[in-house]
Amino acid sequence: MGWCFLVCLFSFIFISVYAQNGKANVTVKGTVFIDGKNPIASTSSNFICATLDWWPPEKCDYGTCSWANSSLLNLDLKNKIFLNAVKAFSPLKIRLGGTLEDRVIYQTEDNLHAPCKPFTQNSSELFGFTEGCLSLARWDELNSFFNQSGALIVFGLNALNGKSILPNSSAVGAWNSSNAASFIRYTVKKGYNIYGWELGNELCGTGVGVRVAAANYAFDTIALNDIIDYAYRGLFKPLTIAPGGFFEPDWFGEFIALTENTLDIVTQHIYNLGPGVDEHIIEKIVNPSYLSGGAGLFIQLQDTLKRSETSTTAWVGESGGAYNSGRNHVSNTFVYSFWYLDQLGMASVYDTKTYCRQTLIGGNYGLLNTTTFVPNPDYYSALLWHRLMGSNVLSTNFTGTNMIRAYAHCAKQSQGITLLLINLDSHTTVQATVNFNGTSAYVHGHRKTVVQKPHCKEPTQTIREEYHLTPKDGNIQSQTVLLNGKPLIVDSSGAIPALNPVTVPLSKPVTVVPRSIVFVHMPNVSLPACMQIRR
Repeated sequence: MGWCFLVCLFSFIFISVYAQNGKANVTVKGTVFIDGKNPIASTSSNFICATLDWWPPEKCDYGTCSWANSSLLNLDLKNKIFLNAVKAFSPLKIRLGGTLEDRVIYQTEDNLHAPCKPFTQNSSELFGFTEGCLSLARWDELNSFFNQSGALIVFGLNALNGKSILPNSSAVGAWNSSNAASFIRYTVKKGYNIYGWELGNELCGTGVGVRVAAANYAFDTIALNDIIDYAYRGLFKPLTIAPGGFFEPDWFGEFIALTENTLDIVTQHIYNLGPGVDEHIIEKIVNPSYLSGGAGLFIQLQDTLKRSETSTTAWVGESGGAYNSGRNHVSNTFVYSFWYLDQLGMASVYDTKTYCRQTLIGGNYGLLNTTTFVPNPDYYSALLWHRLMGSNVLSTNFTGTNMIRAYAHCAKQSQGITLLLINLDSHTTVQATVNFNGTSAYVHGHRKTVVQKPHCKEPTQTIREEYHLTPKDGNIQSQTVLLNGKPLIVDSSGAIPALNPVTVPLSKPVTVVPRSIVFVHMPNVSLPACMQIRR
């Protein structure tokens, strides 16, 4: 029954793709080579991360205002879909920050009667807005939501407080840490769980709007670490994280060297698809050469860390693909998952421990719709990755066509593996065979030798699970994604739909139809690399 269903499913998808493209679909064969001897890298077990930003409704780009009430100051924390969307990850890392974090003042217990005003648009002010205030009451509300949803919180602190900004956009002087220190003490006193404290947003290197020299930034980061050490004495200490900006080799090299034994995580931001106004973003996304060009940033940061001989590890602290809020009808549609999942795969290969998507909600690139909270296609891509892709990363190569992107990890919930295949081609179906590249693979203690049996029912040890993602009506700019042919839709109670696989005999090739994504979970394939713990 299951195999018959799968045949019908692929037939349906084939017809849809044929009709959409108006030209014949062709089929090619290819091979995925997976080296299972040793992992080549590792990620955090909670690799997936998303951001919540400070932008108020007045934030507009290219004449379009896409943020609505998604700010940390006005986001509806009682929305059922929102709660369920975060809880589905169990847990989801959430980074609180963004451009305006360096304009935030925190209300404190010793200054409760001072005015606590929201951001106000003012073109003469830095970043186009006045300072805004986070009240303790709102911080309490946010933490109530975080506790209920089980989220892991990274908080971005204002790094410009006390600094003077020169005409050349350099911020100079010591960081005035008193407001941040008081805020941290209140957080500890209330027992709020913080995974990490991050200092500043996009102030490194040449900066965005303003910049801080590496030596100055390192001094401030060490001061933050001292505050954390003191506030959490005798308690579990959150991570010290910085600088949350765009990678520039010389600046990062100096900063990392000066923060040795202090900095836990170095964060870079990535917007490699260019401005949201660009009409050619889709062309970039489906171009394998363009996608591969994104590896340079990961390679350079890892090289910088290796030269420093530090224990600091790398995160992508913010990445939305296209900057200035993304692009409507692209960043919130199926096609964006090609870029997003490829970034997750590539970041993992280069030992990136966490990848924070801009945003969880807000702008055009949110995982959730900004006004309805309904998940966009990338939400389900992130959730499948989170549930299926384990920490150990396997060396993976694909031959047969350059339009397939292939990544493999040890599985998250078993000793098996999970393979991710992304087909960028608009008219080619790929039949992919998995080859373990000379590595011995075992199925329940037996060397992997699969024999096709004449009867329909397959032994469980020769079955794999597949999750095929395709766009509704074959339209890659659809905001509805199909899982194994069925649309993923939130129900009337706000519940996130179940993500159920189809089962396929392990001996059969993996069918990847045009412009689709497949997660292949092989729970009973055991590789030496998956028996190792890599740090």
